[in-house]
Amino acid sequence: MIKFKLITVFLLSIGVQAFAQQIFSDGKYPLVDFRPPLNITPPALAGSFGELRSNHFHSGMDYRTNQRIGYPVYAIADGYISRLRVQNSGFGLALYINHKNGFTSVYGHLSRFNTAIARQVKSIQYQKKSYEIDDFPNELSIPVRKGDVIAYSGNTGSSGGPHLHFEIRDTKTEATINPQLFGLNITDNIPPVIYSLYAYKLNKRPFNEFTPKQTLATTGSAGNYKAGTVNLTGEVGFGIVTADRHNGASGLNGVYSIELLLDENHVFTSSLEKFVFENSKAINSHIDYPTYLSTKRSIQKSFVDPGNPLSIYSNLVNRGHIEFNDGKLHKLQYIVTDGSGNKSTLSFNVQADAKPAIYQENTASETARFPYDIENQFYNDKVKVVLPKGTLYNDLNFIYKSSAKPVGNAYSAIHQIHNNLTPLHVGFELWINAEDLPENLRSKAVIVSSSRASQGGYFENGYVKAKPRNFGSFFISTDTLSPVILPQNIHDGKSMAGISKISFKIRDNLSGIQNFNGFIDGKWVLMEFDTKTASLWHTFDEQTGPGKHNFELIVKDMKDNSKTYSITFYK
Repeated sequence: MIKFKLITVFLLSIGVQAFAQQIFSDGKYPLVDFRPPLNITPPALAGSFGELRSNHFHSGMDYRTNQRIGYPVYAIADGYISRLRVQNSGFGLALYINHKNGFTSVYGHLSRFNTAIARQVKSIQYQKKSYEIDDFPNELSIPVRKGDVIAYSGNTGSSGGPHLHFEIRDTKTEATINPQLFGLNITDNIPPVIYSLYAYKLNKRPFNEFTPKQTLATTGSAGNYKAGTVNLTGEVGFGIVTADRHNGASGLNGVYSIELLLDENHVFTSSLEKFVFENSKAINSHIDYPTYLSTKRSIQKSFVDPGNPLSIYSNLVNRGHIEFNDGKLHKLQYIVTDGSGNKSTLSFNVQADAKPAIYQENTASETARFPYDIENQFYNDKVKVVLPKGTLYNDLNFIYKSSAKPVGNAYSAIHQIHNNLTPLHVGFELWINAEDLPENLRSKAVIVSSSRASQGGYFENGYVKAKPRNFGSFFISTDTLSPVILPQNIHDGKSMAGISKISFKIRDNLSGIQNFNGFIDGKWVLMEFDTKTASLWHTFDEQTGPGKHNFELIVKDMKDNSKTYSITFYK
């Protein structure tokens, strides 16, 4: 059994106050190569590496920026800009820098780039006639030095407020790594908080929404917690709710590692040193997903589903499944550690039953039995479902049902594809028979959920086909309506002299915005977009001089429904 080691390398002191030791992993990461990306002191986090988010682990550190945008963002070391990215959502405006030591730094949700980089980004946008770009300059194009101002902090993309999203990645593998392992310290001498403890009665069955769980009363504070003695029988797994606090203005953040010991021997360790993005959605296997959906409480399971692809686990004994059937009293202990080495412990005892547990067969109704480790299919004359290998975390007693066609813009029955309490690692293929869909509407067909949220889709060979990301109930609908364009500061014949930009709001009723294009006097112009506010605008530049101009805006949705707005204005 491989022992999990936390190697502490130095004690960080600021003035006369001593803070906890930094966690460092086997000397793999340089401690002095990188400077902080901001000059805000002391640094404070709105989100830590590996923090539990909806459908993903947080992939970096979110630096607080005093609820403001516009702070200078600095290159953390010498290197070159290896990626320029502009997205409607996601990171918004983002920069990537490759460094000579084999790591890449990432800076997201920026408000603007420095002048030289902004000029190059705009040139690329005009070349591609697209606001969204994803460009990869070579190492000679945009070199940077440590401490150069490369951009300014912001709130673009899917950001929930002003901050800097910052990552360090392995340049070759693109795995994202905990930045605190590189000497980027956050003032912290506060041990993690442990809120609650749960025992799951696994009983030789796959974990799902029907797995019985028991809350174990927890007391304590300041790093020392207890949960008394509990009587348990048979195969059991445990789960814990925990979080971390830092000194100063940092909020509630995630922890670095969780260890579970049985009679002083490790049976489970999770450690958020790094992960690959393709596995980030497996957070839904790491936590009690059904409980999260119903309560928004993230219980981190200390047992591992057989289809969980995460590499954050070590010291596993029977995947964290523990048998209590020997009649003995067992000592268990959790050790929870944060990114600065502060520890909290939770101690409790389990009195095992002297009789071996008797496991009954599962008698729950099912349509089909889906093993987790193969491709699975279900089909009848109305629907076909394909789950690629790697979709499921556990074996599944799959359930399918159908019900009547809903009222209004519906062209099939409702097909219940299991339920949304079972997490999926990747989406599945769904085909719904389109015999009720008129031929003239085939190009406008989409599959929607029971809440009428579009899943995308297209007509082919008598079916409408889509790839939903989660189980649920679905039917065929159509999108025949054009997007809506709402001018904010312009109308036909208006003088825009002294006004810096033209502004709009745009929206679509179902399938979503596919693209938008603006033209002044017949020439394409850059339109910028903010998904959060549905705001679209063009900032005037030297290309639009004094005099009369024609402006045209064309917005198209995912089903090629198009809306055009045309006016004359004066500068």
